[in-house]
Amino acid sequence: MKKTQTNHSDTIYKIPHYDNVFIDATNGRKSSTNITLKLFKNKIPTIILINLINIIKTLPVFLIPIISSIVINEVVSGAPDIQKIIILAVILGVCVLQNVPTHTLYANLANKLLRSSSAGIKATVIRKLQRLSISYHKEIESGRLQAKFLKDTDNVDNYMRLIICTIIPAAVFLIINIGISLYQSWIATLFILSIVPVNVLLSRLFRRPIHKSIKNYRLETEHLSAKLSQMLEMIQVTKAHGLENEEIKNIEENISSLAIKGLKFDNTIAYFGSFAWATTTFFQCICLFFSVFMAINGVKGFNAGSIVLFQSIFSQIYSNVSQLINSLPQISQGVDSINSLREIMTSEDVENNDGKAHVNKVEGNIIFENVYYRYPNTQEDMIKNFSLNVKKGECIAFVGSSGSGKTTIMNMIIGFLKPTKGKLYIDGNSIEDINLSDYRHSISVVPQNSILFDGTIKENITYGLKKYTEEDLQRVIKLANIDEFLPELPNGIDTIIGEHGGKLSGGQKQRITIARALIRNPSILIMDEATSALDNISEYHVQKATEKLIKERTTFIVAHRLSTIRNADRIVVMEGGEIVEAGTYDELMSKGGKFFALKSLSDMATKEVGA
Repeated sequence: MKKTQTNHSDTIYKIPHYDNVFIDATNGRKSSTNITLKLFKNKIPTIILINLINIIKTLPVFLIPIISSIVINEVVSGAPDIQKIIILAVILGVCVLQNVPTHTLYANLANKLLRSSSAGIKATVIRKLQRLSISYHKEIESGRLQAKFLKDTDNVDNYMRLIICTIIPAAVFLIINIGISLYQSWIATLFILSIVPVNVLLSRLFRRPIHKSIKNYRLETEHLSAKLSQMLEMIQVTKAHGLENEEIKNIEENISSLAIKGLKFDNTIAYFGSFAWATTTFFQCICLFFSVFMAINGVKGFNAGSIVLFQSIFSQIYSNVSQLINSLPQISQGVDSINSLREIMTSEDVENNDGKAHVNKVEGNIIFENVYYRYPNTQEDMIKNFSLNVKKGECIAFVGSSGSGKTTIMNMIIGFLKPTKGKLYIDGNSIEDINLSDYRHSISVVPQNSILFDGTIKENITYGLKKYTEEDLQRVIKLANIDEFLPELPNGIDTIIGEHGGKLSGGQKQRITIARALIRNPSILIMDEATSALDNISEYHVQKATEKLIKERTTFIVAHRLSTIRNADRIVVMEGGEIVEAGTYDELMSKGGKFFALKSLSDMATKEVGA
């Protein structure tokens, strides 16, 4: 996620939008056909032009058999017309030479159309992935989504290239060759075309097993991609527990399963290809002897030249039919990939901001009114009858055991989750009525686990910001106490920190996350157990940065170490998705209730660790 400068003047074409292409009520092959037609809907004039140029550039292929037939007949006649032969040679030579500029033009038009379509599909999928809700992304493995994006978009690219550069030209050339053959002899044409229904029958017999093997192979590829992503995430845990061999064995089982499904796919294609080749070659041999037999018996339209002509025409028709038939595996692969992408594109689990009220400024007044929340496919409410009124600038701390609903509340404030019952108001407006993208520009989140990417410290702090000053950057570096460890780094603020910030300590990473929050000057700040994974020294530095961060803004803190929230305006104690206590630190301690018990338990644990 490194910052890059894009020169839009270098863009050859505008990336098209295909957001509505995948919206279709049906499933399966009919749906994929509709999607394909929509993809090409606005490109029909260009496709027609491409094929006209393709016919012109391919003229020598059509003329060579005809001219060969005429020249052979002239030679065997005993009195060849030399002038006629020279004229035919010149015509053929000109047709061959024109192939250079016309092929260049053809390739340029076709490639530009296909590259534009490819970019459009990829950009459309990316937009959809960004619009899908957090719950969707939590339900499906990231590795599976990566496989869908990388492999399926490439398969759709190949599918579109196949249609433009193979299927349509093959169909057009087939019609032209049939026309030439009909002009020479309708008898020979009927015989030649007898191969078509045989190949169609063959393709129908193999279509289902080919489609099934392709789908199984794709699903296994997605599964392996998900397992690989998980393996890489767990690599430290794996090595720390000496589980390398077990992990290798598990992955090898997935690789073995993928190889088996891949082999079934390869064998199905091989069987199909061998049957298609044997059938067509057999008919080609019959065609040769049929033409010879007709010429020997003096049938009109058959002579020495026509034998060569019909063999050439048969070879071309055979080639055209073979291209169409042999495209079946790639067509099936493209159809399957379209349906795979359609799973993403038609998902309704999206965050739709269309028509929502735009938010120019957030004050930070938040009201929960009898809110309930239940996760999908569960039978129990995670949050129950939750009511809380937070004024602008207040600091509210949430405590409670794991699973009590603290993080769920934070996700509702961010807008990741919507109440299944009750209302959540932001500055007096229901969160369901406001544009969440606008709203989130006024929010900053400091999570328990620092989310950093492989870039410089500066890039991580200013991630996503288009406008900021050097003074802003230096100010947040000082406020987050980053300047305390910058001198130790080889390139200071321009030091590359590695994937997930792996070259830094936990405290250093968390301070960068705090600086990222500070530079945005948010109206609402959420700190989800920001110090729970840190040692005492790192916690001290992060705590100092946090005290500066929460000033003059509405702050929500999910606390693990209860000593860190002494200065909160209110502490909310959660249990079973409900508020069981609420008040200041001193009020709750004097009450001797749930918070007092949690604090006493926390102090005992701290003493035991210290001992």
